[in-house]
Amino acid sequence: MVNEEKVKQLIADMESDWIERTRSTADDKLGQAICAFCNDFPNHKHPGYLLLGVNDDGSLAGKKWTDEDLQKIGGMKTNGKILPQPSIVVSAVFKFDEGEVVVVEVKPSTYPPVRYDGRCWIRVGPRRDKASQEEERILTERRLSYAKTYDLIPALGSTVEDLSAELFRINYLPSAIDKETLAENGRTTEEQLASLRFYDTKEGCPTNAGILLFGLNPEFYLPGCYIQYIKFSGEEMTSDVEYEKKFSGALVTELRLVDDFIKANIIKERPVKKDSFQENIIRNYPYWALRELVMNAVMHRSYESNAPTYIYEFKNRIEIINPGGLFGEATPQNFPDASDYRNVVLAEAMKILGYVNRFNYGVKRAKAELQQNGNGNPEFDLSLTTKFKVTIPINSEWE
Repeated sequence: MVNEEKVKQLIADMESDWIERTRSTADDKLGQAICAFCNDFPNHKHPGYLLLGVNDDGSLAGKKWTDEDLQKIGGMKTNGKILPQPSIVVSAVFKFDEGEVVVVEVKPSTYPPVRYDGRCWIRVGPRRDKASQEEERILTERRLSYAKTYDLIPALGSTVEDLSAELFRINYLPSAIDKETLAENGRTTEEQLASLRFYDTKEGCPTNAGILLFGLNPEFYLPGCYIQYIKFSGEEMTSDVEYEKKFSGALVTELRLVDDFIKANIIKERPVKKDSFQENIIRNYPYWALRELVMNAVMHRSYESNAPTYIYEFKNRIEIINPGGLFGEATPQNFPDASDYRNVVLAEAMKILGYVNRFNYGVKRAKAELQQNGNGNPEFDLSLTTKFKVTIPINSEWE
């Protein structure tokens, strides 16, 4: 716990490479510093501290901090610019005669290399700089000794030939890595994949995340990794099936197809006349909210299960069911205010591809849009231990 005495010690310690002082609150400055501490290149295995409101020489900068400043600093965790998502704690304001100080405690990531806006930053001694190719390789190798989420586990038996290198190079790499790094990049495809957690250099094969995102036949290694859509004519599963569609294949392309399908085949709208002879447009479901809840199911589901992600469309509602209940720190008591990530690499990839705008934000916004559209509140069934289910009622004005 950071207290006033601890802050004084941190300010006075001018030799540690796990402390950085700054008076700037620019996103680039904070983002690069947080990224460097997350990567923990010296391998301290303890938090780094960013002291805001302190000059390089240890003197206080006379800064005054507002609640808006603290919210902006805390937002660095969830705005999606630092990937994988960092673990940071922003202290309360410590007030001294010479000025106020805010401390950002940054925990080392178990999934390095961490990037800010597509670039890997590290800190060694007093230096904070962009990581070289060799320094990134060290971080990649270090990750192999850490605890793994399922999408980081190597897909044993697979080879790099099981991935579409073209999809990786054209559809993903330019969005994940900044142009400067790409221009100076002389790494092999395997090294590029490994730096983004899609390839395991120790086992010499793709990770499950690599198979999911770029696999030529993902179901061969992960049998349940597809999305099954079924439309019923009535309100029960005993009703006739009007239409069904399966989305399988590499997620880097399938997610776009799912997005287009929702927009073109599920979302419907029509004009409704009002008393003033004007027409209002009503929709059965708001596009963004439905898309968000589907993408949420894809991102958070358990890919250890052989069951797919289901989208059931009934006459009066839509149900989305995915294998795997709430994960980690997310519980029925704190959902949706708290979140955790069963698939950290997949979550990062979906942010890079534009299917996630901010972390721990989508469900709350989806609920607001559903209410505004006349659908009411979605119903989350959190009692299922092996599944997660959300039921979305149709717009109450829709007939």
